[in-house]
Amino acid sequence: MASAGESFFEGAEKLLEVWFEFDDDSLESSLRSIDRKVWEELLKLVKCEIISRTVDEDMDAYVLSESSMFVTKDRFILKTCGTTTLLYAVKPLIKLVKEKCRLKQILDIFYSRKNFSRPDLQIGMHRNFSDEVSHLDKQFRNGAAYSLGRINQDCWYLYTLDNAGVERPDQTFELLMWDMCREKMRVFTKDVSENGLDATKRSGICDIIPGAKIDEFLFDPCGYSMNGLLPGGYYITIHVTPEEEFSYVSFESNVPRESYDELVKKVLEVFRPGKFLMTIFANKASVAKDCHKEINDAESLQGYVRQDHQFCIFKNYNLTYTMYSRPIL
Repeated sequence: MASAGESFFEGAEKLLEVWFEFDDDSLESSLRSIDRKVWEELLKLVKCEIISRTVDEDMDAYVLSESSMFVTKDRFILKTCGTTTLLYAVKPLIKLVKEKCRLKQILDIFYSRKNFSRPDLQIGMHRNFSDEVSHLDKQFRNGAAYSLGRINQDCWYLYTLDNAGVERPDQTFELLMWDMCREKMRVFTKDVSENGLDATKRSGICDIIPGAKIDEFLFDPCGYSMNGLLPGGYYITIHVTPEEEFSYVSFESNVPRESYDELVKKVLEVFRPGKFLMTIFANKASVAKDCHKEINDAESLQGYVRQDHQFCIFKNYNLTYTMYSRPIL
């Protein structure tokens, strides 16, 4: 996440998640067998680069110049902000996995993003969700595209495959926040924090999910990215664009929860946004599959008022979209 200086910077990320199935369980049949230099070449198509890498038994996590990348045996996650060209890497990614990892089939794909504040500054297809859908439809025969929220205000786009997808427990929780608290954002500048570790401690990020193996980076003069790894193949990732004119923060994790209420409260306390949208994606095997029942009754939350709430049932996943804002006084 490069600093914008005096110009505009689009904090809202493009998020791609792809699940693969391989012919066998050999070491070669794993995304983690792909060399870092190969990933670096792929990321050139996206217009970002690797800053650092952290690994554990289940996952490789990369902090990027514009957000993050996660690689497990059979799942690839790429999240990029700014004017990156994420979808230009989809076809080369699939070709790469076919060549390196004995690919059998793609189990599922998820591409999502919030609507951009300045779509006119994006490159090519990324200026318009319809063009992104057309690009993906050329590569996948059974794609399905959705828009949740108010299309003339704040909304969230999703592209996925119309199939059974991943059978083992899977869930993704996101909080996308904007109109941020000025004082909270000052922590993510070089004027206040010495480095990424300092910003992690000062902000309280280290206490959101204790025990995570954290890799963080504080940009100069401002901006912050972090990845956190947890046992069992779980992760958290946070990205901060602190400039007041276009402040934005994203929080994402795949930690399983029957209720995300306490996690939401912790994140909101750390960042204090003016508005936020929350998405919870959980398949039928996940303990989070019924989270929507709790959220259905949450018309207010931590002083925020619910503006929109939608629930979708796919073949193997439940999706909850909810948008909150502080009441106008």
